[in-house]
Amino acid sequence: MKNSILGIHDLKSGTTLQQEVYKLLRRHRFMEILHSYQPILVGTVPLDIQVPGSDLDLICEVHDFETFRMESDTHFAHYAGYTVHEREVDGVPRIKVNFHCEHWPIELFGQPVPTTQQNGYRHMMIEARLLSLYGESFKQAIIQLKQNGLKTEPAFAKLLHLEGNPYDELLKLEGREDQELLKLLSVSE
Repeated sequence: MKNSILGIHDLKSGTTLQQEVYKLLRRHRFMEILHSYQPILVGTVPLDIQVPGSDLDLICEVHDFETFRMESDTHFAHYAGYTVHEREVDGVPRIKVNFHCEHWPIELFGQPVPTTQQNGYRHMMIEARLLSLYGESFKQAIIQLKQNGLKTEPAFAKLLHLEGNPYDELLKLEGREDQELLKLLSVSE
């Protein structure tokens, strides 16, 4: 996956579903509204491993939670199922805004970390590498596990026999060379 994943424009020439998501994001101006927060669409749709019920995850760099909440209320509170939750995880504050737009669940996730350094983006990038290296049968196996109820990172961890917290274990693969990653799959088969 190339760095142009930073924008939604690759979706424009992607699968039919990716094109649908591109049009939805443009029609509702999500990227423009969130522009000052450096939004990135992460997760299953850019990777083309979504299943029914998958949501659209937009990560944002948020330092002023009060302003982000007010702007979210202004722009998104009219959507069905609108909720906002704030909490702290490992000493890092985060805010999550959820709602439905057309037939898609939407999640806006913000924390005071540059979007390309957030775990959601980092997970997507390593998952993109793994999908590219391991091919279509691996991709279909991930989709099958997701259809059976596993979340994305646990599905990858299961196929690769990664022990421990799947979210942490996937991040440990970031710096590995392709040859190491290829060996990882051959050991797990």
